[in-house]
Amino acid sequence: MTTSNTMLAALTEIVGAQNIISEPNQMASYVEEPRRLYNILPSLIVTPTCVEDVQKIMRWAHANNVSVVPQGGNTGLVGGQVSMDSQEIILSLKKLKAVRDVDPATNVMIVEAGTTVLEAQEIAENENRLFPLSLGSEGSCQIGGILSTNAGGTAVLAYGNSRDLCMGVEAVLADGSLYNGLSKLRKDNTGYDLKDLLVGAEGTLGIITAASLKMFPRPTTFETALLNIEDPAAGVKVLEMVRRKSGNKVTSFEILPTLGIDLQLKHGLAERDPRSGSSPWHILVEFSLFDGEDAGALTDTLEALFEEGLISDATLCNSLADRKMMWLMRENFAECQTREADGIKHDISVPVRDIPELIERCDKAAEKAVPGIRTFAFGHMGDGNIHYDFLAPIGMPKGEIRTHANAVHEAIYEIVDDLNGSISAEHGIGQMKAPLLQQKKDPVALNMMYAIKNALDPKGILNPGKVLVKRN
Repeated sequence: MTTSNTMLAALTEIVGAQNIISEPNQMASYVEEPRRLYNILPSLIVTPTCVEDVQKIMRWAHANNVSVVPQGGNTGLVGGQVSMDSQEIILSLKKLKAVRDVDPATNVMIVEAGTTVLEAQEIAENENRLFPLSLGSEGSCQIGGILSTNAGGTAVLAYGNSRDLCMGVEAVLADGSLYNGLSKLRKDNTGYDLKDLLVGAEGTLGIITAASLKMFPRPTTFETALLNIEDPAAGVKVLEMVRRKSGNKVTSFEILPTLGIDLQLKHGLAERDPRSGSSPWHILVEFSLFDGEDAGALTDTLEALFEEGLISDATLCNSLADRKMMWLMRENFAECQTREADGIKHDISVPVRDIPELIERCDKAAEKAVPGIRTFAFGHMGDGNIHYDFLAPIGMPKGEIRTHANAVHEAIYEIVDDLNGSISAEHGIGQMKAPLLQQKKDPVALNMMYAIKNALDPKGILNPGKVLVKRN
């Protein structure tokens, strides 16, 4: 076994002492993941400044059978970016920040993995283009990480998830070799799409070091509204009519329980109540308009929704400040839960038409498992991805809800299975859901995944224990 001192000496020679963290008291920002569920310290953390150094690190790790955990902005919610063993090293991509190319004619930019999503948005904006990926952690999550987990966000309805926004990747493989697939081509029919093996693989097949990302025409204006609806079934009907009336103008469609807004007001996360009247559920809908398109498309659609009795009221944003406030409210749905009580979280997806049945059945199942539990289902209704969370009953002692987690998980995932849904919509598998994947994934699909893993990483040193558990 390679000792920590041996690792430190070898990697210091490769990247320099300034790019290595070996003292436990300096590791917090790399080790403490958002949900505070995992806390194993690695042997050390290495922060290379160039792709060549990533290659050298992997050549050394491959030769010495040392496991490497690739890490982006450390915003992952399933423990895919942190250690499972104290003999591992964490390889942070945060210093790979170069912008290699911006091509407005092709609508493509090529950036390195440490570029944050917010920085990618700004690069596109400087060219009067749009990089449409948007999520709450966009100021800290990095391109390498969001591609490795195939993150979604609030604009999937119109633009797709991370995989859809990526045209190609560069990646360092387990043996240190470099795959250069930084294509800008819309059409390239020359065999297997290797990019799609690496996107969504959570660093188990290779370490993404750069990516070709799509840019789009930049909207000239947005029209945003918070709608009052009676229940999720009404939400599905609203979505159908909105899409029929607006064509491709609708870019976001989020379902929100009124409890989430109540808690934000309670905990000082919202400066004012954005709701127009009381309602058990709400839809946050946004249209994007471009040059040559007349304003008022959303207003016209709202009138039709009122006529059909699908909404009882609506708050229309009249300024950019109103829009910013509304989206900040949406982003705070996770934080208000943290401030209110302990909880149990799920990131699941089902066909859009089945969302009402999902919520009805899951609410009943959770109540049966934990009487008084507070349901908190919200998220991307437009693409079927629901963040299905539950808060501890009022008065339950801190920490007790965790003792009921397995019972709630089993009940929820059984319903998701029955509705032909997915146990992970946009957060990935990581270490949290790796055992569950063994139960839920089609056995033939699992065998194919193991075959690919064994072919590209025969020693099993890339992010071991994540996505695929070790088979005997």
